[in-house]
Amino acid sequence: MFSFLRNLEIRIFSGALLVLCAAAALLGGILGGAGAALAAFLSALAVAAAAFLFQYWKYRQISRLSDYLARINAGEYELDVRDNAEGELSILKNEIYKVTTRLAEYNEKLRREKIQLADAMSDISHQLKTPLTSMMMMADFLRDESLPAGKREEFTARLLAQLERIQWLVSSLLKLSKLDVGAVAMKREPFRLREAVEKAAAPLRIPMELKGQALRLEGPDEAAFSGDLSWTAEALLNVMKNCMEHTPAGGEVRAEWSDNPIFAEIRISDTGEGIDKTDLPHIFTRFYRGKNAAADSVGIGLAMAKSILAQQNGEISVSSAPGQGTAFCIRMYKTVI
Repeated sequence: MFSFLRNLEIRIFSGALLVLCAAAALLGGILGGAGAALAAFLSALAVAAAAFLFQYWKYRQISRLSDYLARINAGEYELDVRDNAEGELSILKNEIYKVTTRLAEYNEKLRREKIQLADAMSDISHQLKTPLTSMMMMADFLRDESLPAGKREEFTARLLAQLERIQWLVSSLLKLSKLDVGAVAMKREPFRLREAVEKAAAPLRIPMELKGQALRLEGPDEAAFSGDLSWTAEALLNVMKNCMEHTPAGGEVRAEWSDNPIFAEIRISDTGEGIDKTDLPHIFTRFYRGKNAAADSVGIGLAMAKSILAQQNGEISVSSAPGQGTAFCIRMYKTVI
């Protein structure tokens, strides 16, 4: 009760009520004598007491809300302060509860992201450890002056290959990190689907030719989409690269595209070994390596493609069966659905 009086506004309010009571008694005495003065004073005192009790109740509610917020700040997000009564205090309680719910959701999301970050760092460390160990061994071999020239050239070529792999891995991880934190500003500019597909296929033409693989690009020239050409080509490149790596010599990788008023569609398929049905649900999971993954596979290309497409209102799905090839279907929606 006495802690309630520590509020300056309450002390001012109480003083004002007492002044009003005294003024009412004085006015009653002037107009009607001692009896009227007493009646006026008691009436004013009763009104003042009622007002005082109301203020006390209101501040008790505010004090409880303050304690509630302090407990939330300490991490007790399960507290529920809602009520179904009418009035501004009830509205305030419900709004505080909404904020509490959002804080709880944000806290849980932050906890999951920390776990994901720890897992990602562990995966990155593992991915870098293997090529670095190999490079250290080859560097030791190259220090041997008696090493034959043929072996020296072989180890040098392997060393350069591992350096290129690390460079690609670090570059891909940086891109993924930017996508994860929303640091990539996707453009919304019209481009033709043929342009995006050809830009994605350009780095793969020579490796596919060396492997004896055929690359088929088919679709109408007028098919278009408004988005980020460079990032879209990056996503398509990762998908096409995956198809190339799982297609044997003499096989074919095909990219077909079309559009309609609702979405632009790009279908990338291969005549490769296919994907086991147990791997299909995880194929877009970061660092996941399926049963048929290549020895140097990292498992981030398809995850990156999915993240890029998602930020452009797009989606990617896959269908496959062992020995029957794989088909990726990409749809980029022109309107939000």
